[in-house]
Amino acid sequence: MRSEPYNVLENGAAGRLPEKLVVFTHAGGEAEGTASVQDMLVPFAFEEVLCRDVGAGKVPPVLHLWSHPGGVALGLRDSKLPRAAEAMQALEQQGIRTAVRHSGGAAVPLDTGVINVSLLLPKPAGKLDFHDDFRLLASVITEAVAVSHPQAAALIRAEEVTGSYCPGDFDLAIGGRKFCGIAQRRQSSAYFVHAFVIVSGSGLARGERIRRFYMDAADGDESLDYPRVRPETIAALAELGGPASAAEFTAGIRQVLASRGTLLLPEEQLQQETGYSLRYSDPQVLEAARILRERYAR
Repeated sequence: MRSEPYNVLENGAAGRLPEKLVVFTHAGGEAEGTASVQDMLVPFAFEEVLCRDVGAGKVPPVLHLWSHPGGVALGLRDSKLPRAAEAMQALEQQGIRTAVRHSGGAAVPLDTGVINVSLLLPKPAGKLDFHDDFRLLASVITEAVAVSHPQAAALIRAEEVTGSYCPGDFDLAIGGRKFCGIAQRRQSSAYFVHAFVIVSGSGLARGERIRRFYMDAADGDESLDYPRVRPETIAALAELGGPASAAEFTAGIRQVLASRGTLLLPEEQLQQETGYSLRYSDPQVLEAARILRERYAR
């Protein structure tokens, strides 16, 4: 069932957050300085491992904030286009890493101006309505924008933006220009809801990159099913009157969560208190990345 478009702030605070969230950060200067950071699949593998541990009760619910130096994460359907391999290779030759992700959706560009926000949560008893989780994350992101730029936040709508890359019912947009997309993935005992948020840089340039990928991957065949990207439908928050830096936006996320009564526990404190730690470079994360690569390769 499709969700009707709505103004996020006018809709009010949605959903219920956990009493405590452990915060793992791999963004900007806080990212691990190893080769594993360059691997497009490592952040997704990290969340796969972490989500299993959340489901097993080894770690409380998690907030993961991360970025990638530069890449394009493809959906599985994208990888099946007739010349997808060649189009991916063309991006790699430009220094843009590529990978097929497991969480569905379509192609999205990742770089230091795009902040990924993931909530990793244990499955509750009873039926799970993914719309509730999408609304929850949409409201947190919108309120985070409102911390520093209330006028921009008042204009944010949740609605599918036709012509954007990776379109969906819970695209977040200002004036019809998308700056955020939201997706979800479930495991047996836990799940995560994830958003990419374009904070800074050129939305137009990112849209053109994805449009070019689809043109090359489809080899000009207009009969194929893939997103028809119009670059002008994409914008960064900084271009829309919102936060201009990753630091400003993530500070807003932390402030909103704290104002809703959620205790934010740094991962270092979790390790001190329980002995639990997880890093991008840990063997189980790298092994999970290898399995994802083999499973979702063309």
